[in-house]
Amino acid sequence: MNHRITSLFAAAGGAFVIASLAAGCQHNHADSGLVPVAHADGNGSAVAAPFASPPLLQGTPDVAALAARVKPVVVNITTTHNVRSHRVELPFDFGPFGRGGDDGDVVRKQTALGSGVIIDAAGHVVTNAHVVDDADTVKVRLADDREFSAKVKGRDPRTDIAVLAIEGAKDLPFASLGSSEQLQVGQYVVAVGNPFGLGHTVTMGIVSAKGRAIGAGPYDDFIQTDASINPGNSGGPLFDLRGQVVGINTAINPQGRGIGFAIPVDEVKDVVPQLLATGHVARGRIGVAIQPVDAAMARALGLDRPKGALVGEVEPGSPAERAGLKSGDVITAVDGAEIQRSEELPRTVARHAPGTTVKLTVLRDKAAKQFDVALAPLKERPEKQASLDGDDANEASPAAAPGALGVRIADIAGQGVIIRSVVPGSSADGSLRPGDRILEVNRHPVSTSTEVQSRLKETPAGQPYLLKVKRDDVTRFVAIDRES
Repeated sequence: MNHRITSLFAAAGGAFVIASLAAGCQHNHADSGLVPVAHADGNGSAVAAPFASPPLLQGTPDVAALAARVKPVVVNITTTHNVRSHRVELPFDFGPFGRGGDDGDVVRKQTALGSGVIIDAAGHVVTNAHVVDDADTVKVRLADDREFSAKVKGRDPRTDIAVLAIEGAKDLPFASLGSSEQLQVGQYVVAVGNPFGLGHTVTMGIVSAKGRAIGAGPYDDFIQTDASINPGNSGGPLFDLRGQVVGINTAINPQGRGIGFAIPVDEVKDVVPQLLATGHVARGRIGVAIQPVDAAMARALGLDRPKGALVGEVEPGSPAERAGLKSGDVITAVDGAEIQRSEELPRTVARHAPGTTVKLTVLRDKAAKQFDVALAPLKERPEKQASLDGDDANEASPAAAPGALGVRIADIAGQGVIIRSVVPGSSADGSLRPGDRILEVNRHPVSTSTEVQSRLKETPAGQPYLLKVKRDDVTRFVAIDRES
C-alpha cells in the first residue's frame, strides 16, 4: 500500500484471546431479574440508589440498523499492476521459474486491496488515489458479491481522492453525503471497509479531532477518529449516525492505536465534480511561501495573538507580487474567511479556480490592508537547491552576534551574512542552522555582519529578535527570544 498507510498486524500464537469478566457480587435479586433502585434509610424513607439517576443521553446508537442500511453502498476494491524485474539466468533448468518475456524481464502481478463508496446511481465510486495508483486493472465487489471491472475516471494525489466508474452496473444504491463542517468532536462515527481483505467490516468510534495536519500534503485537513481503521480500509466511508458519509478513511498512525484519519466529505464534494468532468483538479495559487506565526513571532510583529500566515517570500512575477504583497505581510483572511493557522491558507486559496480574484486581508506594520489577487494556475515548486556551505576564499573571521542570540556569523563574498555556528542550548538552537543566510533584522535589510550587530543592539528590551533568513533556497522569518 501507499507509504501513507502503515500496517501493524500481530498474532498471539495464532489464537484469539477471549477475556471474560467474572461477577463476584451476590445475586440477591437474581430471581426477579430487577436491579434495585431504592433502599430504606434508618427512618424508613426511600433513598434512591446512586446508580438509578437518569442517563445523560436517552437511548443508545443503533449501529446494527445503521450497518444494514449502509452496507449496499460500500464496495471492496482489488487492484493489480504488473511489476517488471530483470530475469536472473540460472545454471540449471528450473522449468517455469525465472521464465520471462522476450526482453529477459520477469513480469509479476501485484495485488492491493482497498475500499470505496458508491456516490450515485450511475456507479461512480469514491476511493483514495493511492488505492488505484499505477493500477493496470481495477475490480469492484459489491455487498451482494457481484464483481465488476472499474475504470479510473480521475485522481487527485494532492488530496488523495480518486473517482471510479463501475462498468456494466445500473441502478445501484448510493450513499448520502453529509457535512464535515457540521461534524462535532465527540460525535459518534462508523467506519465500514475491507481491512486485511475482511470485507464489509464495521467499526465504531468518535470524532477525536478535526482539522488535523499530518504532513501528508499542502491541503491537510483531516478528521481524526478512534474508529478502528486498518490497511484495506483506505478509501472506505466514515458515516455519522444518520447514515451520511462525513469522511473518506485514508491513513493511520503506526505509532499508536485508535488514531486514524479521514478526508472531510466537504473536500470530497469540492474535488469530485472536477474529477468526473476532466479527470484532474484545477487550483488557483497566489505565489507566496508562508510559515506559521507562533507566540514569539506574534510579539515581534506586534500582533495581539498568534494568527494568520506569515509571508516569507513572494515569488517574482506571481499574482501576489503583481497585487502588491510583500515579504513580512501576515495574511489573516481570504474573502472575509479568517485564516487562524498558516496551513488553512493553501487549502482556502486552492478552492478557487485559476483566474478567480480573491480579496486578501493583510496585516502590514500593524495596519490592516486589503489586496485583490487574480489567481494563477497551480504549478509544482522547483526543486530545492543545496544548502549554503559558506566556503569562500574571501570569508571574514566569524563574529559573535550580540545580545545573547547564540550564533556566530561571517561575511561571505557574494552571499552576505552567513551563520557559521549555533551555540547548543541557546535561544537560536533549533530555529537557526549553520549555513542560514541572514537577510533582515527587525524588518531592516542587512548585508554585513556589522549591520546585523547594529540592528540587534537596537532591539527594544523584552522584544524578540525578528530575523529573515534564507535556507535551502527558501526564505522564512524566525523570532528569537532574548536570553537573560
